[in-house]
Amino acid sequence: MERQFRNLDDATKSRISQKLKGRTMSDSHKQAISDAMKAYWATIPYRPENNDSNNQNNETSM
Repeated sequence: MERQFRNLDDATKSRISQKLKGRTMSDSHKQAISDAMKAYWATIPYRPENNDSNNQNNETSM
């Protein structure tokens, strides 16, 4: 399953954080991860807001 939006639930963020606690990495490895994640997240859009004005039918434009 591929990620579609940037937004995650706080519970999901907490589970990920707990799983990664205690790991040690070299500074060069941390920088490589950082660079890769910046490139990855640049391709993932934010979840659209649920605004009523955006969801209305535009009957006048027909």
